[in-house]
Amino acid sequence: MMAQQQHAHPYVPRTLELPGFVPPSFSSPFLFGVYGAASLLLVVLTWSISKRHAHLNKVERLLLCWWWFTGLTHVILEGYFVFTPDFYKKQSNFLADVWKEYSKGDSRYAARDMAVISVEGITAVLAGPASLLAVYSIIARRPYQHPLQLIISVGQLYGDAVYFITYFFGGTEHRLPGLTYFWLYIVFMNGIWVVIPSIIAIRSWNKIIHAFTKQKET
Repeated sequence: MMAQQQHAHPYVPRTLELPGFVPPSFSSPFLFGVYGAASLLLVVLTWSISKRHAHLNKVERLLLCWWWFTGLTHVILEGYFVFTPDFYKKQSNFLADVWKEYSKGDSRYAARDMAVISVEGITAVLAGPASLLAVYSIIARRPYQHPLQLIISVGQLYGDAVYFITYFFGGTEHRLPGLTYFWLYIVFMNGIWVVIPSIIAIRSWNKIIHAFTKQKET
């Protein structure tokens, strides 16, 4: 029986051992294009469908778009990473290739570093389903919607803080040379989950404070 061909991985440090590594089947533009198109389609559909709920204002409809997007990203994309430790061995697999590509910016993902596994695991298992619950809480106008959104957003910020701290204190030996891998993969992609959760956390905090203040006045 013919032995499986061994491919050299593209990641740094070069001493990283990934036995059975299979090169990506899909190109970087294709991966970005599909993910971007799917995300845009989800947002557009959510925005359009949310019109049926007349009691929702524009901010709440935007929040629905965010929570659907971030919830499905956590559950599907990050969930795949957490529960597929040998993703770098997969062939012709879109989700596996997404992580093979992202590992060029941070090879700790391919190496199954415990810091990123812990962050991604908590995000996929807890923040993902909670984000989908936030969608329901907004539509149904549940009283826990703002505490829930605050908790999730703070959790996302904490996860980003842990990620960035461990990344920068670990040096640049995990990243391939080139501005793309740093500014696009590390800063921009993770920065989304810094900016938007910060805005939502402040909004939910103010809503909670306002509710307690109003209750105290009455």
